[in-house]
Amino acid sequence: MRTIHVIGIGAGDPDYVTSQAIRALNDTEVFFAMDKGEAKSDLVALRRDICRRFVDEPRYRFVELPDPKRAAEGDYTQAVADWHLARAQLWARAIEDELGPDGVGAFLAWGDPSLYDSTLRILDEVAHHVELEYDVIPGITAVQALTARHRIPLNDVGEPVLITTGRQLRSSGLAGSAVVMLDGDCSFLTCPSETRIWWGAYLGTADELLIAGTVGEVGERIAALRADARKRHGWIMDTYLLRA
Repeated sequence: MRTIHVIGIGAGDPDYVTSQAIRALNDTEVFFAMDKGEAKSDLVALRRDICRRFVDEPRYRFVELPDPKRAAEGDYTQAVADWHLARAQLWARAIEDELGPDGVGAFLAWGDPSLYDSTLRILDEVAHHVELEYDVIPGITAVQALTARHRIPLNDVGEPVLITTGRQLRSSGLAGSAVVMLDGDCSFLTCPSETRIWWGAYLGTADELLIAGTVGEVGERIAALRADARKRHGWIMDTYLLRA
C-alpha cells in the first residue's frame, strides 16, 4: 500500500527539523509540493534545501503541483471547501501517477500539520479515492518560534490562550490572550491602544522581523513594515500574540 508522510518542518529554521522528521525524510521517494506561483517559489526552495541538508542518500524527487485558485468572493466557508476539494482531486491524481503501489511519498508542512494547515483534511478526502495510509510527524509551530524569539511565556499565570485568525479577532474582539494567525488586514489595529502585542514575520529565516510593544506604540509601525516586507518578497507569513 502507498504510504504518505505528513512532515512538520518547523517555522523556517532548518534546525527546527526534528530527528523523527529526518527519519521520515530519508524514507521518502517522492516529495509533493504545491507550486503557489513565482512570488512563493522560495517556499518550495526552502523545502528542497531541507531535503538536501538532511537526506543522506538523495534518491528522491520533487513533484510540484499547481495550486488551484481559491474564490476571492462569495461565502468564505464554501470557497475554502471548494478549494480543498480541488486540491484533493489534484493530489489523488498525482499520487496515483507518481507513486507506485508500495511507494512512499511525503508532504512537507510548514510549522506543524495540526495548526491552520489543510494537509490532513485534504488527505482524508484523497484516501476515499486512492488506497493509501499516512502518518503525521509534528513540527515546531510559528507560535512556539514567536514566543521563543521574544523570550516570553505564551500565557499569563493560570490563564487560557486563544488561537484564532484575524477574521475572528475583528468579529469577536479580544479578551485575555490570543495568538493570531492568517491575518492579512492587520486586525490588531482594531484593539485598544494599551493592548500588548508581540509580532513576528518570516520566523526562523534570514528575513525574520520582530516587534513588541503596545498597539498604540507600535501598531502602525508593524503595519508599515509588514506592507513593505510583502512588497519586497511577494508574500508574508506572520504571527502575533496579543494580551489585553
